[in-house]
Amino acid sequence: MDKPKVFISYSWTDQSHQELVKHWADRLIADGIDVILDVYDLSEGDDKYAFMESMVTDPKVTHVLVICDSAYAEKANERKAGVGAESLIISGEVYKKVKQSKFIPIVCEFGDDGKPTLPAFMESRIWINFSSPETENENWEQLVRLLYGKPKHVKPQKGKVPAYVTSEVPIPTSEAFSKFNSLKQALLQNKNGLNHYRREFIEVCITYADNLRVREEPEVASMGEKVLEDCGKLKVVRDHLCDWVLLESEITDADIFSEVLIDVLEKFRELKSKPPEVNPWNESWFEAHSVFVYETFLYIIAALLKSGAYKVLNEIYTSHYLLPSSDDYGPSNFKKFDSFYGYSETLQSVLAPEGQRLNAPAAELVKRQADRGDVPFSDIREAELLTLLMSFLTPDTEWYPQTLHYSSYRNGYPFFIRAAQHKNFLKLAAITGINSADELRDKVKEGHERLDVRRWHNFHFGGNFWSSMNMDELDSLK
Repeated sequence: MDKPKVFISYSWTDQSHQELVKHWADRLIADGIDVILDVYDLSEGDDKYAFMESMVTDPKVTHVLVICDSAYAEKANERKAGVGAESLIISGEVYKKVKQSKFIPIVCEFGDDGKPTLPAFMESRIWINFSSPETENENWEQLVRLLYGKPKHVKPQKGKVPAYVTSEVPIPTSEAFSKFNSLKQALLQNKNGLNHYRREFIEVCITYADNLRVREEPEVASMGEKVLEDCGKLKVVRDHLCDWVLLESEITDADIFSEVLIDVLEKFRELKSKPPEVNPWNESWFEAHSVFVYETFLYIIAALLKSGAYKVLNEIYTSHYLLPSSDDYGPSNFKKFDSFYGYSETLQSVLAPEGQRLNAPAAELVKRQADRGDVPFSDIREAELLTLLMSFLTPDTEWYPQTLHYSSYRNGYPFFIRAAQHKNFLKLAAITGINSADELRDKVKEGHERLDVRRWHNFHFGGNFWSSMNMDELDSLK
């Protein structure tokens, strides 16, 4: 880091003021800043006016601190003595370089009107308050950061154009947000008509997502870019649903909420299928919604874990979901929770680094879109680990844990780690429906064999997930 070089301009008001300025100079030097001060750098026989001019105009001097008190302001305004000459030079530089932040007023006094005491040529400039030891300490970091060019608040890089600007389909941010707020108030105030408020909110979200489903062959140069763009547009619905689950899972009775949530999931499951009126079609047309349903399902699981809705989780994992009529899955009209699994091979072309291949393009997108502070990507991975556990335990289901490609030996999963304690194992038992740790371990081993996880390659921490689920330690502590 380039170190700043600072010249201090001040008035010799009295000995105490000079000592105060020297104290500031010494403190800046201790913070690694090259300080030029007359008491250190002006020797007998030197031309003080030439010294002052050279310091003010020297391009190697990155900043000039102008120590402003009533004496300095008076001499500067009336062009008296050394300060007058010095301020004349400074004011010329200031007026020539209006946008430059080289000259920094340090305010030592305030007038009776409460305004800072500044020379006329600096009245319009942003100043730093050093009028007392308390304000000096309070604002010291601000000054040092300014001198080093490392401000505390940095303007973020310009992002992409919002989807609601480029999309021909309106983003439902305002409408869904409004419906969610109405639902929130109905829940918190125990209003009548809760079903109505909830239904309106869900319908807005579903309608928006359905409008993004492809119904005729897309005229695009890159299908991967199309899938990526649509996933970005659908993220707002993911967040609305996550907010809803976080809220209502802590308020509504578990039995009632389970039934509501299963109905909502069934409706959202339909979104990953082709619309019944579409024929012919290509699988890639519906990959954006396939990833959206997969991602949203993991966010819902993570939200339920966060709110402690273990009974609801059990219902989610043990229920059967009616398949859309456009799906052809054989004689059965129902499928288990693995119906919400989704992937996208098309995203490989737009997300994989040049010359490389991603193990799970959908997981890479989920990772990139994991921008929630309350439900971070680590929570999503834990939700997927729980879903994998339930797949081990549930016959006729299969779940490939895509986001766990981003786990490592160092990653711990708090819910599973805590399940070493009996009271926390009971939470896992409520989800799985298995009350014995030994029985759970036996069934997980059976699930490993059934799913043949040995064929799953490229997981950095090994492929059996046994240690990630803390299997050996479950229910081992009081």
